[in-house]
Amino acid sequence: MKQLLTFLLLLACSFLAQKKNKPANDPFAGLDTAFQRVLKDRKAAGFAVAVVSKDKVLYAKGFGYRDYENKLPVTPNTLFAIGSCTKAFTSSLMGLLNKENKLDYDKPARDYLPALHFFNDNLTNMVTVRDMMCHRTGLPRHDYSWYLFNSSSRDSLLERIKYQEPTVPVRQAWQYNNFMFLAQGMIAEKLTGKSWETNIKERIFEPLGMLSSNLSIHDLKKNNEAAVGYRVYKDSLIRKTDYYDINAMGPAGSINSNVTDMAKWVMTWLNEGKFNGKEILPASYVKEAMTSQMVISGALPDKEIPDAHLANYGFGWMISSYRGHYRVEHGGNIDGFSASTCFFPSDSIGIIVLTNQNGSALTGIVRNMIADRLLNLKTIDWNGRTNAAQQKAKVAEKEAEKTVTSNKKEGTKPSQERKNYLGLFHHPGYGTFEIINRKDSMIMLTQNGDAWLRHYHYDIFEVLSIDKTEGIDTTSKDNLKIQFQMNAAGEITSVLIPLQPGLKDLEFSKTESQRTDKGGINKIYR
Repeated sequence: MKQLLTFLLLLACSFLAQKKNKPANDPFAGLDTAFQRVLKDRKAAGFAVAVVSKDKVLYAKGFGYRDYENKLPVTPNTLFAIGSCTKAFTSSLMGLLNKENKLDYDKPARDYLPALHFFNDNLTNMVTVRDMMCHRTGLPRHDYSWYLFNSSSRDSLLERIKYQEPTVPVRQAWQYNNFMFLAQGMIAEKLTGKSWETNIKERIFEPLGMLSSNLSIHDLKKNNEAAVGYRVYKDSLIRKTDYYDINAMGPAGSINSNVTDMAKWVMTWLNEGKFNGKEILPASYVKEAMTSQMVISGALPDKEIPDAHLANYGFGWMISSYRGHYRVEHGGNIDGFSASTCFFPSDSIGIIVLTNQNGSALTGIVRNMIADRLLNLKTIDWNGRTNAAQQKAKVAEKEAEKTVTSNKKEGTKPSQERKNYLGLFHHPGYGTFEIINRKDSMIMLTQNGDAWLRHYHYDIFEVLSIDKTEGIDTTSKDNLKIQFQMNAAGEITSVLIPLQPGLKDLEFSKTESQRTDKGGINKIYR
């Protein structure tokens, strides 16, 4: 009997010790299982997450695969492309230069970068560095300029800004624009005599010990811990995507990092610009960067989540009120990857989520799940809400298809022989594409892939992208349409393409005659 009592006493002590080591209010309890569910529902290959509090890492884990085909797992050291989370790094260079009295945020950007010209002299003379840092220059995104018409030259991309039309006057509206962060990177290059990459490495990466992070696809490919990018195909299939090299547009989004390194970056912001007691960023800049510089939208509370509201922009950061807590955050997206970097300065909490899935909702879901727990909020089923929203959208899409009426004029044909539509077409604010003949099909060639031009009606053609693996999906009913223009002599002179909402169709002028490509379209899915 005495032995039994001793055994029961030891068992009770062991149980109490276990409870002491893992308190009942552990905010991370059960998260691993919940995250596996998110991974499955989002059809994602993998993701990594890190959580920091002031100056320590509370949680860092990887889920799923960095290489889905070879089943190589994600770890906290797995490298992902972080896309536009790069912007806070670039604007931080402006903050450092400001502290050194080399730059004034409120002086025209042209003072520091003479090669910078805008659409008109008024813009050129008015747009300040601050305007560029918080997206209030009046220029819309014009993203197809760098995405479809990529360039290896920053000077070439900068020159295009002169031909990119604004949609509103300067400082009247918030409009996201990657070119303005390219310009900030080039200002840093001009004022320091060093490349943007060298500035980031020497002034941020090295002092923080972000030794795994790099700034190009070339370096990402060489890393043994690099994640492969993926997308969801036909709502359920995980498909590999090629890395997209945006080196010239680097200051807007080319950093590759892992949650281990990014944790150090976020801790710096939570500690007013200091890391391990050493100043990395000026405290005055950190305060201003996480302060509202421009209103993004009204962002009023809604009935379902009345305590999540506010949408403003600082310097490379989005500002919001997340369920009554001040949140500083920025997302990132580039081919095959999505990211979210956020912190709650009043709560001294930071969360980083990186995934190798294109345009993924996963980063926001995981971020919010963690935030609810750490901020002691009533939990919301963010994953379930996303599932329901997606299902609702699918039903609405199917219903909309029933009522869609086509304006296509049946029985029409092009006004010219095929050969007359072929050639090089150029827009100074975007770039050049070529239309060639390939096995009796008109093919559009761009730096970001090829597309089949399918006749729609008259001299208007639909643009259907050619996937290297899947071929052409002809089932889409809402394809981009381009319109050929001709002169009085009946000669094709240009193509009109609707590439920027808010502006009239952009005109690409024909510059040269055609050449013929003897390749072929491998697959057409009907």
